[in-house]
Amino acid sequence: MRIARIAHPEGVAFVTVEGDEGAEIAHEVAEHPFGNPTLTGRSWPLADTRLLAPILPSKILCVGKNYADHAAEMGGEAPANPVIFMKPSTSVIGPGAAIRLPADSSRVDYEGELAVVIGMPCRDVPAAKANDVILGYTIANDVTARDQQHADGQWTRAKGHDTFCPLGPWITKGVPNPGDLAIRTAVDGEVKQDSRTSQLLHDVPKLVEWVSRVMTLLPGDVILTGTPAGVGPLTAGQTVSVTIEGLGTLTNTVANR
Repeated sequence: MRIARIAHPEGVAFVTVEGDEGAEIAHEVAEHPFGNPTLTGRSWPLADTRLLAPILPSKILCVGKNYADHAAEMGGEAPANPVIFMKPSTSVIGPGAAIRLPADSSRVDYEGELAVVIGMPCRDVPAAKANDVILGYTIANDVTARDQQHADGQWTRAKGHDTFCPLGPWITKGVPNPGDLAIRTAVDGEVKQDSRTSQLLHDVPKLVEWVSRVMTLLPGDVILTGTPAGVGPLTAGQTVSVTIEGLGTLTNTVANR
């Protein structure tokens, strides 16, 4: 099942998305997508709507250096345990929206990532029970002002600018093997990152366990699992797309703020 959030002629709604590419139909969900979504009976051709970020999380938890090749390209070894940081909810944008480059940064990078969406309030979740609290998976771009990251020594400013967390195009439930999916990032059609989630140093169950030891996770919260090697800069006028096998493609334009 694919769950999206759309703007339609009468407002905004969560929907389930059904049908083949180019002929999808959006079926309105009553209230929220958690648990067993109830349909209202209203529907629209997806092409007649606008896809929004599929969820508005209370918080976005991110994992740094979770692919060995990315840790190496950043100039060090991967840490033994997950390193977590946060992006503010105000950094979230949806498919097609523009990543805005701040004037006080000279280098802003793309980072394509698999994202986990939490489906229920939870705390201290053992890895073996992680699937029980996951609503589904989506695609993220952990946009980063790399010069600010290096200058600050901690990552809040570099990762937290408005528009620095594209999410979408939808949440996919029932992904059979999230631990081995192809993940690719392309800029203006040129592939820059090409890996598989099987290369994650700490897999999704471990990350849910690790993060939920620290803080309570709420429905809709998002965990970004880390990016593979190949990160690089974006410039105004470019288009960046992150594709994950079975989940779709998240595409955003790039513009100056």
